[in-house]
Formats: sequence, structure tokens, C-alpha cells
Amino acid sequence: MKTRLFTPGPVMVPEKVMLKMAEPIIHHRTPEYESLFADVNVKLKKFFMTEGEVFTLASSGTGAMEAAVVNILAKGDKAVAVRGGKFGERWYEICKAYGVETIAIDVEWGRAVTPEQIKKVLDGNPGVKAVFTTQSETSTGVLTDLKAIGEVIKKYDVALVTDAVSGLGAHELLPDKWGIDMVVSGSQKTIMLPPGLGFICVLKDTWSRIERSNLPKYYWDLKKYKKSIEKNQNPFTPPVTLLVGLNESLDIILAEGIENMWARQALVAKAMRAGIKALGLNLFPKDPSNVLTTISIPEGIDGGALVKTLKKNGIFPAGGQDQLKGKIIRIGHIGYLDEYDVFAALSGLEMSLKAIGYSFSSGESLKAAQQVMSE
Repeated sequence: MKTRLFTPGPVMVPEKVMLKMAEPIIHHRTPEYESLFADVNVKLKKFFMTEGEVFTLASSGTGAMEAAVVNILAKGDKAVAVRGGKFGERWYEICKAYGVETIAIDVEWGRAVTPEQIKKVLDGNPGVKAVFTTQSETSTGVLTDLKAIGEVIKKYDVALVTDAVSGLGAHELLPDKWGIDMVVSGSQKTIMLPPGLGFICVLKDTWSRIERSNLPKYYWDLKKYKKSIEKNQNPFTPPVTLLVGLNESLDIILAEGIENMWARQALVAKAMRAGIKALGLNLFPKDPSNVLTTISIPEGIDGGALVKTLKKNGIFPAGGQDQLKGKIIRIGHIGYLDEYDVFAALSGLEMSLKAIGYSFSSGESLKAAQQVMSE
């Protein structure tokens, strides 16, 4: 059976990109690679919509998160981490692993942190050097208003760092205008590649903070990456095949246009949510992200059984994590998909719900989604 990947990452990869990665590998210390890497770096700046530098790491998005922590902070610094899901918790855990005094802002899962909450913590904790946030919290499906948070942060001598591993490309994100000092992301989301590449965007004005950083680092030392990128090179062996695919994938993205990509993701998300509501199901997050649709499992329905049944029908979603295990189902809709993939996901969901005993009028989700698409 053909399988359709609807997790919030990894996502389906375009055939054109996979075929490009199947070509014979090139050596990374050659003019041919340097030309490729130069192209990639120009395109990455366009994708991140920044005049800053974008560094490519051989890692998952978590590696880029760790690189952000060890390069933006120094020994003795205080930091703030917003914990409103699994990935917000990760910021806190990375900071603590390096001995950073970290103040947690705990937010109810399913809700977004507010600018007022961050302001209150900064006012009560002088000397904080960085605030770590998550744009799209994929464990809950929540979107954070980074623009509003940036307005608050700029009134303090504090760096703003965000995990945009899934949100980049799915929502408007303007690091330079919004004052986001560092933006981290990964290859297996809207960039439409397999996992294995991490990205970290650094604003020009942020380098003074990096220069004072003295937390332990070797592989994650961005000063090494900055020195190498000036020669269109990497300080360490890069995953060449993924970079070849990245160049191809960025061509597809830039041909569509970043603003058009945001609009497409918004339309797909709106259609999916309309279909879900037409089945009498409730969305879990109050402020939903366009990256995924997170559904609260109705009383009497086994969430684990629903996920297993969907997979048997060729639809691969994600379940809940930690306290949400068995209570939610997460249907990702970023990257290489269109409206017909939405219809496939909703059809599979209807079939699976019927199979486990949930009662509803068949076809209503498709009607609702088609109505959104036709508008």
C-alpha cells in the first residue's frame, strides 16, 4: 500500500529532490562543491528572509538549538526558557546541561506564551541575557506571536532566540525586522528534505554576543563556521548529498515564493481544520499553528488505536507525547503536499474513525475542506 506521511516532520520529499540526491557524490573540498555551497547560502538567506548569516550544521534541529545556546551565552549568564511543550522544555534542558541559570516560564500545553508573561519575568529578573522561545510547538500545535514578543524584548538588553524548526516557511517570520537574534531550523520540515541538516540564522548585530561567549564548544563553535563560510566551505565534513538536495529544494521553494508558500500553508491548514470540525471533533490548541492540526480525542475513543488504524489505511500521523499520549492526534501538513493530500488525510481519518466506532455523517469533512479550497 502507498503510504502518505502526515507527521509534522519528517515530511514527504519531492521526487525531483530525491533524484538529485541519487546522483554520484562530489568531494566537499573541491571548486564544484564550493560553487554549490555558495548558491545554497544565498538561497538560505532568501528563505530565512535575512541579511544575517545562515549556517548549515550536520545535525537535527536539536543540534542547532544546542549551538544557539553555547554561542549566545557565557558562563554566569542567566536565561529564560518558555516551556509550553516538549520542544520548549528542550531549550530549558539544554541550558541546564551547560550550567546556565535558567528561569522557566511554564505555559499550559495548548496555549501560547504572551508578551506580558515575558515582560513580567524580565522585569523581575535583571541581568537575563537571552530568552528562548518556540515559534510552532509541534508537540501541541500552538503558534507563538514572535513579532509581539520581539517588540517587548527590544526594550531590554536581551537576545531573542527561537526554535523555528517546523514553523519556518509555514508562517511569516522576519528575523531582521522583529529583532530575533537567532533562528534555528531543520531540513525535514518545510524545506522538504530527509532529516540531517540543522540551520542557525544569526543577525549581524548578534556577533558581539557570540564573541563574549565562553561556554564549552568545539563542533558547535559558530566562529569556525563563519570563518569557513567566507570561503564557501564548512569547518567539518558536511553531508554533501543532503546539501545537493537542499539546493534543489530551495529552488522549488523560491520559485513558488516565500509569501505564496505562507499563503498555501495557511489555506491547507484552514481546510484541514474545517474538515475536522465538520466531524464534530475539537482542536486541542487555542492558537493553532499552520504546521499541523492537533485534534483532541473524543471520550470513549482509544487514541492509540486510532493512530494504528490510520497507519493501516496508509495515513501516517503522529500521536501525543508525555501527558498528551493517547489524548491527541497530530496531522502534519507542511512541505511537499497540496489540497489533494488534505482530502486523502481526511478520507483516511473518516475510514479509521468508522472502524473504531466513532459516529458521524460520512463525507462531511471532505465537503467542508472542499468548500474552503473553492473559496
